[in-house]
Amino acid sequence: MKKVKTALLILMITVLTFSSCERIKDRIKETYSKTQTTAGTPTDDSNSMVQIYAVNTMAATNGQISDYLALSGDIISSSTVDIYSDAAGKISRLYVSVGKVVKRGDPVAAVDPSRPGMEFVASVVRAPVAGTIIALPAQLGMTVSQAVPLARISGGDGLETRLYVAERFISKISLYQPCEITLDAYPGEIFRGSITEVSPTVDTTSRTMEIRVGVQNPDFRLKAGMFAKVRIITETKENVVKIPSSAMVNRFGEQYVFSVDRTNPQAPVARKRVVVPGIIIDGVMEIQQGLAPDDEIVVRGQTLLEDGSRVNIIERFSPLSAN
Repeated sequence: MKKVKTALLILMITVLTFSSCERIKDRIKETYSKTQTTAGTPTDDSNSMVQIYAVNTMAATNGQISDYLALSGDIISSSTVDIYSDAAGKISRLYVSVGKVVKRGDPVAAVDPSRPGMEFVASVVRAPVAGTIIALPAQLGMTVSQAVPLARISGGDGLETRLYVAERFISKISLYQPCEITLDAYPGEIFRGSITEVSPTVDTTSRTMEIRVGVQNPDFRLKAGMFAKVRIITETKENVVKIPSSAMVNRFGEQYVFSVDRTNPQAPVARKRVVVPGIIIDGVMEIQQGLAPDDEIVVRGQTLLEDGSRVNIIERFSPLSAN
């Protein structure tokens, strides 16, 4: 009797075990089916197979692009004059201080040429030109001679920058070329100038040529001694199509960009546009052929695109400045 009960118990356990296995198998099949559908296995919904790429776009700009040569140097006075006394003696009076603006003929200092046992009238030293006193080595009571400068005057408001151009760039330099000047003292501001002097010789030691750039200073904010960064404009092109250089795709020796085709407004796609690039200046590229102004191009997210890829435009950036 015990053997019969034991056999029935084993039979029941076996039946339950196989039933559980079947349920587990059914669950595994269901899970696998869902996984395959998510990964791209064909289902009844055909739209689940379309891959959409998130991109950012920008309109191509028609405008100006300029090539330049970047140099740097100190701002100096375009003309300075040292003031000397006509007589040797002691400085008995100073009429000016550093920074004072004087006119031509204004008194600068008085030099007393008197000696023990001899008295003379003090000689007044006057400014030979109008300008600003930028240095005053003379001190009250100092004995000076005709060879010692009493003061230095900067004539007028003219300022310039002395620069040195490497020999390989000499062919790009000429008189009156326009220049853009920036200074750390006035971040974000651009001052204008032009080349006023070009040296006729090249320094054989440094292999550089000296040039001078006149700086416009209408509001007198620029001071001699300031450090300036100068861009000499060597080439300017007008009415060119330009885009960010980062939008360009290079694959297998071919250069192209992706434009946005909005034929179906609900499902825009990317179109491959082979272009002919020109010069690249500060991340801005000239497009000589292949694009028209206002064409919408992909500037971010284009790496994985192919011709005809569906795109989702996350953001449309403002176009580049025309200047």
